[in-house]
Amino acid sequence: MQISERIIIDIQETTCCIVGGGPAGAVLALLLARQGISVTLLEAHKNFDRDFRGDTIHAGVMEIVEELGLVDRLLQEIPHNKTGQIQFVTPHDAIAFADFSHLKSHHPYITIISQINFLEFIIAEAKCYPNFQLVMGANVQQLIEEHGKICGVRYRGQGGWHEVRAELTVGADGRFSNIRQLAGIDLIQAAPPIDILWFRLPRNPEEPKGLKARFSSGRVLVQTVTPTSDKWQIGYIIPKGYYQQLRTNGIEALQKSLVEVVPEFSDRVEHLKDWKQASLLTVIVGRVSRWYRPGLLLIGDAAHVLSPIGGVGINYAIQDAVVASNIISEPLKEGYLRLTHLAQVQRKRQLSIKIIQAFQSFIQSQITVRALKSEGTFKLPFYMRLPLWRNLLASLLAYGISPPHVKKRSMTRNQ
Repeated sequence: MQISERIIIDIQETTCCIVGGGPAGAVLALLLARQGISVTLLEAHKNFDRDFRGDTIHAGVMEIVEELGLVDRLLQEIPHNKTGQIQFVTPHDAIAFADFSHLKSHHPYITIISQINFLEFIIAEAKCYPNFQLVMGANVQQLIEEHGKICGVRYRGQGGWHEVRAELTVGADGRFSNIRQLAGIDLIQAAPPIDILWFRLPRNPEEPKGLKARFSSGRVLVQTVTPTSDKWQIGYIIPKGYYQQLRTNGIEALQKSLVEVVPEFSDRVEHLKDWKQASLLTVIVGRVSRWYRPGLLLIGDAAHVLSPIGGVGINYAIQDAVVASNIISEPLKEGYLRLTHLAQVQRKRQLSIKIIQAFQSFIQSQITVRALKSEGTFKLPFYMRLPLWRNLLASLLAYGISPPHVKKRSMTRNQ
């Protein structure tokens, strides 16, 4: 699409333009602003008040927030819950699938916290730096390319078309990344065999909190308490393409199925009255072969889409942001950013991504799909009962294979 210069309302200049105000983009913007780098964050939505499903933050990210000097405020100001285990439950058995209590960390648990609140918290901190700018309602529709290099973006926003010129543009705009498509970078997708139907049910105050995967009679669901503790968030796992048949069977059939898996839900399934109360997550998994072009870097879901298994998507995306900041901050400040710096970001992160995706694929095929095909009682594999398994798994989910650390800041924060 060609856009005439005469209809551009304004042209802004910045050092780094980040497209996408999710966890990866917001954290990278904060990290760069702390280093004194001029950064503009563009978010397509007009606010953060929408339905996110990624509300689990692992120990690795809590340590990053601690290194930023923000962890105490985060836990004091935002409602949250903590759980030390992921449990796998069958009608006759319950085991700790991953045990975080043994992590050598100040935060040996999963923090269940609203992603909306988390993003608003990070953005509020970034706004304390004068070199940070946030533009909401910025619908990026074109990359600016000159002599083979991406030099910024054009977006449609308040009043019409705007242009942001930047030394580096970062695509952090999620699994359906528009920046990735505009750059002509293909997402190489796998074929995950599942989709997930998400909804919420009331939680009784006396019920124990936690995160559980439940298996019963060919059905699998994930149950976790919401950050405010008053509801259960349910992920009802179904075979790929089964959603229309599920709807054809009717909401009453879904209610009955829920009670068969979780009998204690019998007193509240009537709260699920309409399909509008549920949202379907079409599970896709994939990664790009190359995260960068001259003047452009992809991070988070824009570069690699993870399965929901383990709830690690936010965490790996934020780790991308930390690694990117550590590598590109100095070259951006000094004006010598090269393609080799962008390639280094990918090299530092891609092994962790490949390993977590391989693990998620293993769990899908060996546990989830087998459980969905099971007509009788599903038995959990013996190795899941080994302490070594659940401790190593907790470490993989929490940190990956090479947890990054935040460089010290050099920019003075406004009070």
